[in-house]
This record gives sequence, structure tokens and C-alpha cells, in this order.
Amino acid sequence: LDELGYINLGAGSPLLFQFCSERYERGSLIITTNLEFGRWGEVFGDNALTVALLDRITHHAHVIPFIGESYRFKQSKGNKIND
Repeated sequence: LDELGYINLGAGSPLLFQFCSERYERGSLIITTNLEFGRWGEVFGDNALTVALLDRITHHAHVIPFIGESYRFKQSKGNKIND
């Protein structure tokens, strides 16, 4: 799941929860996001669902925080056309 939190999921939140629940303890899942866990409730719009989801995806997780400049932004700076 790339860039979770880029848009609010609204009515799609239960579907994503169901997908993640089906994957729980059955296979790997990689999630990228710019949001801290504390802000995930804004994306899902349901605190109980968010807590249940975070419980599942963090149970056997390796959380790897990245600090610094965006890789895409850094790469795009090298491709600028000089005027």
C-alpha cells in the first residue's frame, strides 16, 4: 500500500480493513505513509477501526521510519532543465 493517507478513505475504510485482516498472519504487507500512527484516524474516519487495524499490522511489524528528503524530490532536482 503506497502512500496511505494521501486521501481519506471514507466509505472504503472497511474494505481496506478487511483486506489487511485477511493478510494478517498469512503474508507480508508493506505500507508506506507520511503520517504518524496518531493521525491514521483522520484517514479512516473511524477510531475503533483504526485501532483494530493498527493492532493487526503492527503485531509482527518492522516499522522503519525514514527521516530526510523525499527520494522522488531528490531525484527530480537532478533532472532540472537549465534556462
